[in-house]
Amino acid sequence: MQSQDWKEIIVSIPAQRVEEATAICQMTVPYGVYIEDYSDLETQAPQIAHVDLIDEELLSRDRTKALIHIYLEPQVNPAEAVSFLTQRLGAQQIANSIQVTQTREEDWATAWKQYYHPTKVGKRLVVCPTWEDYTPGPDEVVLQLDPGMAFGTGTHDTTRLCMQLLEEVVEDTTELLDVGTGSGILSIAAALLGARSCLGCDIDEVAVRTAKENAQVNGVQDRAKFFCGDLAQQVQGKFDVICANIVADVILRLLPCVPALLREKGVFLASGIIEERAPQVIAALQEQGFSCISRRDSGGWVALCAGRAEAGSGK
Repeated sequence: MQSQDWKEIIVSIPAQRVEEATAICQMTVPYGVYIEDYSDLETQAPQIAHVDLIDEELLSRDRTKALIHIYLEPQVNPAEAVSFLTQRLGAQQIANSIQVTQTREEDWATAWKQYYHPTKVGKRLVVCPTWEDYTPGPDEVVLQLDPGMAFGTGTHDTTRLCMQLLEEVVEDTTELLDVGTGSGILSIAAALLGARSCLGCDIDEVAVRTAKENAQVNGVQDRAKFFCGDLAQQVQGKFDVICANIVADVILRLLPCVPALLREKGVFLASGIIEERAPQVIAALQEQGFSCISRRDSGGWVALCAGRAEAGSGK
């Protein structure tokens, strides 16, 4: 059956009136609306996405305005909805401008896929969406991962840097602990690189569920396990590699727990650190008896590989 063009109504309103305007817009369709509101980007992004820096393209958006997108089925005449919106928004004295365009259903349903393609993140690791075909080269390892609700797709500097460090330290005897696992990408990458076992933990139930699904897709569910909960309360035993791709503040809180969980010659990988915070994290590592083995930088982010100073692993 040939798909038809849907109508898209885009309503621009002052950001501070977004809640009132959204309530009015939702009266025009039974299945909800899509809202673009960047007014609190700098305060909310670190809380929901666990990042310290925000993409420049997002920062350039007009944060005084919000856009409400309404999608109407092909048989619906948008004129009635536009008239209703104009009247109701005007009655509430909400300044607005309304634009009507056409879009194909499959375009707005899957348009986000255009931004995700096979990406080589290190010497061996390639992150590939499940809808893409990719023929791996000699010694390449393909990790299949779709963008989902949990943070971590391999395209961000923090994740990529940590995966590059994993390539350097993971062996077939490695037992790994992944703190703040998100999508599970680091645990899954380590398993694909040959690690004996990987344990990922996260306080977000959605992240843990997503990580389990991703492990199944990649066929490593027998060696990559995940649980929801607090690290200090639920993790026992010792590990060869502990990785934490979070943010500097959480890494600093985590550090006192690391020595008891890390084997004598093990390494701790810390990523998600903005460049300005790196000296603070390095100093905290030294206070816990670690020294920095290697450091990787990209796009204002830093990833560190540290080992016990007494083990002679640092310089």
